[in-house]
Amino acid sequence: MSVSVAALLNYTYDDYTQWEGEWELIDGTPISMAPAPMRIHQNIATEILFALKSTLDEEGCPECILSYENDWKVTEETVLRPDIVLVCDDEHEAYLTKAPKIIVEVLSPSTVKKDETVKFDIYEAEGVQYYILVYPNDLKAKVYSLNKEGKYIKVSDFTHEVLSFDDLECEISLDFAHVFKKFRK
Repeated sequence: MSVSVAALLNYTYDDYTQWEGEWELIDGTPISMAPAPMRIHQNIATEILFALKSTLDEEGCPECILSYENDWKVTEETVLRPDIVLVCDDEHEAYLTKAPKIIVEVLSPSTVKKDETVKFDIYEAEGVQYYILVYPNDLKAKVYSLNKEGKYIKVSDFTHEVLSFDDLECEISLDFAHVFKKFRK
């Protein structure tokens, strides 16, 4: 039986901060991030960020902030970099320390499996209230929300609808018709 050297190593956040390139760390295992995403990925992520920011600014919610591609240090052995997060009352400057209220992942062919399974399970276990998976080729988002038992339930698929986050500290919304408008043919 052959065991790889990488399987024997257990990396931590301190190791992670020394690496060149783009990485995530899951249960001590380094995961190389995909090359720069395709333009549609970046453009949709930008549209979502701006759409959420505009409703957040309208609501005047100073304790919450939207961020793009920030590290979230879940544990010493798990560091993730979601595409977009809404986090409240997290003062740490180097990385996120609290579970975000909302995480948006815009999927790429190389990340779809990890985002739908591994990250899904981590975000659920850590209490991320909303997890939004965006499929850029289909111009569709699958939205999950935590139930009272701490398990994700699917809210719905969104293509042209408005998603309202009425149960958060800040009453914000996301208009998917507007987000996807530029990309419809």
